[in-house]
Amino acid sequence: MRYLPLTPEDRRSMLAKIGVASIDDLYEDVPARARRTGTVDLPPHQGELEVERAISALARQNLGTGSAPSFLGAGAYRHHVPASVDHLIQRGEFLTSYTPYQPEVTQGTLQYLFEFQTQVALLTGMDVANASMYDGATSVAEAVMMANRVTRRDRAVLSGGLHPHYAEITATHARFLGFDLARQAPDPTGTEDLIATIDADTSCVVVQYPSFFGHIRDLRPLAEACRKAGALLIVAIGEIVAMGALEPPGAMGADIVTAEGQSLGNSLGFGGPYVGLFTTRDKYVRQMPGRLVGETRDADGRRGWVLTLSTREQHIRREKATSNICTNSGLCALAFTIHLTLLGEAGFARLAALNHAAAGKLADRLAGIGGLEILNKSFFNEFTVRLKTPAAPVVEALAKRGILGGVPVSRFFPKEKSLESLLLLCATETNTDEDMAALAGALKELLK
Repeated sequence: MRYLPLTPEDRRSMLAKIGVASIDDLYEDVPARARRTGTVDLPPHQGELEVERAISALARQNLGTGSAPSFLGAGAYRHHVPASVDHLIQRGEFLTSYTPYQPEVTQGTLQYLFEFQTQVALLTGMDVANASMYDGATSVAEAVMMANRVTRRDRAVLSGGLHPHYAEITATHARFLGFDLARQAPDPTGTEDLIATIDADTSCVVVQYPSFFGHIRDLRPLAEACRKAGALLIVAIGEIVAMGALEPPGAMGADIVTAEGQSLGNSLGFGGPYVGLFTTRDKYVRQMPGRLVGETRDADGRRGWVLTLSTREQHIRREKATSNICTNSGLCALAFTIHLTLLGEAGFARLAALNHAAAGKLADRLAGIGGLEILNKSFFNEFTVRLKTPAAPVVEALAKRGILGGVPVSRFFPKEKSLESLLLLCATETNTDEDMAALAGALKELLK
């Protein structure tokens, strides 16, 4: 590689210091099936103009959510983000700021993170929030590890209504850290009995609200069962806009609440970056991972902000750290805060009402179509339907008609034949009556 300044002798010296014979040895933990052998099948190097043309041609092969009626959800949601959000986060003092380890020169960054924490705590009904995590999935994994520390137990129960990506990330952590997971079967009907899964070894129960399949449940009985058993209730929120309409988990007894914050201020992307939210009760704050910004007073009595309880973090006492996360999705958190600030409390509630109304209108349009059954008795802006045929080919046929017609559940559970006819559909404030009419008409024809 022509741009690497290291000589072969430099590389040999570095490998010897690490204690391995070759660069390939550094990847021994990566399964062989996941490693590429030989060169990558790419064209030779090109100039900038040629690369732009090639990438643009590839992009035109995609059917984007901004150019077609879209009913995609399943953990990533299309919402209108005001232009002012992107404009403000592009300011140099936000865009290029570095980690706020020196409070005397990073008061602006610390202040907006403090405001972010306040907003997140209010949305979830919890006592304290941290200054963000990477995304919703890693937030759940961190929450389980925190529950293990608090309870000194090592068995976590994962609801069948938990997003499969969240469950898989948690399972990866469990495999390397040595704790047990009791993953429940997928729960498309919203009828699983999680209370029956709790025993004396259970550190926590993780439930999604609304569930991956869109169901909404009263969490109070489950919270009470967890409390009696000495376990913690962890609630994961995949669609944070739902908190503008639903009772917050904190009011129902949750001990830890995590969420994906992408819906506010952050547009859809192929893999992110997104922003993870993490909240808990005051009594557990010292076990909470990530950064925590606190308010203080300087020697002259002026209000200011600092990183507080920083000994929980990797950068100060690594051997005592609660987590190996030592950063946060700062710019995405700022976008979240700006968007929510622009909306205000009334605007956020109005946004949630528009989402629920759109989903209700879509469900009403689809209810009379033959070969289609809506499984949800309750939902926010996303619900599950069962088709008379496998859902994946129907979605492909809809895409050919210029409609992004939801997400087939089989994408997440390819080995579960009983789920291959299920389709997740989401409607937000961005969906028009014309969008819904197009989807309903196309489904009616395809399901004849």
